[in-house]
Amino acid sequence: MSEFVNQKSFILKALCLLLCVSLLLPLVGCGKTAQEGTGRETVVQGGADDLGSGETNADVPGSKEPGTDALGTGETGVLENSETVFLPRAKKESHVLEEEVLEEAEGCFRYFWDLVQTEEDSGAYGLIRDRYPGSRNVASIASTGFGLAAIPYGIEKGWITFEEGEERADKTLDTLLSLENYSGFLYHFINMLNGNRGTGSEVSIIDTGLLLCGALTAGEYFGGSVKEKAQELYDRVDWSFYLDGSNNLFYMSYSPEDGFAGHWDVYGEQLLLYVLGAGSSTHPMEKSTYYAFRRLQGSYQDYTFVHSWFGSIFTYQYSHAFVDFEGLRDERGTDWYENSVAASLAARQYCMDQQEEFAGYGPDSWGLTACDTPDGYNGLLGAPPSGTDNRAHQSEGTIAPAGAIGSMPFTPQESIAALKHYQSFPDLVGEYGLKDSYNLDRNWYDSDYIGIDKGISLLMIANYENGFIWDLFMQNANVQNGLVRLGFTAGAEEAE
Repeated sequence: MSEFVNQKSFILKALCLLLCVSLLLPLVGCGKTAQEGTGRETVVQGGADDLGSGETNADVPGSKEPGTDALGTGETGVLENSETVFLPRAKKESHVLEEEVLEEAEGCFRYFWDLVQTEEDSGAYGLIRDRYPGSRNVASIASTGFGLAAIPYGIEKGWITFEEGEERADKTLDTLLSLENYSGFLYHFINMLNGNRGTGSEVSIIDTGLLLCGALTAGEYFGGSVKEKAQELYDRVDWSFYLDGSNNLFYMSYSPEDGFAGHWDVYGEQLLLYVLGAGSSTHPMEKSTYYAFRRLQGSYQDYTFVHSWFGSIFTYQYSHAFVDFEGLRDERGTDWYENSVAASLAARQYCMDQQEEFAGYGPDSWGLTACDTPDGYNGLLGAPPSGTDNRAHQSEGTIAPAGAIGSMPFTPQESIAALKHYQSFPDLVGEYGLKDSYNLDRNWYDSDYIGIDKGISLLMIANYENGFIWDLFMQNANVQNGLVRLGFTAGAEEAE
């Protein structure tokens, strides 16, 4: 009896202690402070030059005096995951994939499952090829990020087992945590034989961002060790390392030899960086950085939207592969989802308008994007509006299937029709689905697949099917914190 009383007393004391701690924690804060900012093929679209934002911090929402946090509250604490407010999301409509779409999805998945280093003592286990069959032994961290996100989808489709996928993801994260990094940022290209820096590669913020998105997606699916390692990979990134404190813009690239270069000064594929940066619990980015880049608004035919510098369609897709912006508006009233719908329709219209000049363009062959061409890789391919005078983009007859396919959630009927059209060319189809690009004017079909193009195709097919990648990524607490800290709200009226 006395033993029972002692146990009961111990339990009551423990409950009292927990109650006291829960009451005190809100008073003392989380004990972490916001960090102060410091002062691709490296072709990335959407502000590849240093134009400057033309705005001061005082001109943008979220601007604040030194010493306040990313929320602009005047306090230095950051939200813990337990305090996360999840933005409401509309349930996605489910679609049964047509045979042709499912065939392409499986081909994309096989790229990421097959073209990978599987030697565990290589120092590069799990790293995925940048392209195939070209550039042998060169891995891309962006491809690896897409590959990590692809694993859960492959499991759900029955292409691999849960155990196979979990082991691949877990060991890949071990590799990523061991690679040389600069404040958490990784080299764009890695030698697949030993995990060392690829020859002349830069340390890339956007490719690191894509990798983190893929890792967090896999972490949400598997939980356990995979989630813990993905969180560690994300938490160690110090976003202030890549921030130019003189203009509150992220640099575009960094190398130990040459330092920083370029700025993300206009809209492009970098939106995911701000969500990740603002959501960090260890090194949070200030809200004002998101509002510092310029939003160049332009029109083509009946479509008006915020456009990227080269008008390359992937710039309207990459962040959307992970972040579900549908139904969300920021403090300027921008709906990035609808923006990408308009950009996709404009890109299609442009190719329809140019079909007399280029044999490969038309209503079922559209979506100009960075890709291989008969003359080599070209990161300037795109459609108007572009630049500040509609002359920044290039158009020379080459079409990459990933352009239209990557817009499938935005333009489902048009994208599926394009996919079927591409599959009608025998020389464009291979063991991993559609190859990277073709040009009918020069009777040229690419021999290579490019990882990031297979990645955007696969993830956007998955999102069109039932919002699969979106559902995983958006349940991450840091992602939700990031969106809230940036001022995104659901169903808000457009700002004046």
